Amino acid sequence: MLSRIITSVLGMGLALAASAPAFSYDHAMAQSYAELFAPVKGAKAGKQLHLMPPDVLVAKVRAGEPLIGLDVRTPNEAGMFTAAMPGSLAIPMNELFKAENLDRLPVDRPIVVLCKSGTRASAVGTALRHVGFDNVYILNGGFNALSAYLDAKTGNQPLGQQHAQR
Repeated sequence: MLSRIITSVLGMGLALAASAPAFSYDHAMAQSYAELFAPVKGAKAGKQLHLMPPDVLVAKVRAGEPLIGLDVRTPNEAGMFTAAMPGSLAIPMNELFKAENLDRLPVDRPIVVLCKSGTRASAVGTALRHVGFDNVYILNGGFNALSAYLDAKTGNQPLGQQHAQR
């Protein structure tokens, strides 16, 4: 008798599980991402994703453009080295989306998101743009690409006059 009850309950459970939808997602969220990524196509996809190559970042810093570097690596990683641009911030990825940390981000200057390889920066940069920060760029390749670009000759060129005055 007990085995019949167990078999019946298991059978009903399997039937219910099989009839339920296998996967559900947030349709409104998917639509908002569809809108965010709509312009990302073709040869200009990297530009539409706001990827910034290391040479462009260096040129902008040298020209004195008021960029904010946002290092999203862990405190231990950022404790060894981080962006030295004036006003730069080091806020770990897992803490960035707390209200008090989002409030620290400027809306009047471009933000360049940095991490070791660009992977975390890509996720953070996309999420920041998704929540309303339009002037956010991602250092393509992260600190790895930046340090590969900044060899002894490139890294020791003088900064522009505007940068020296800040």
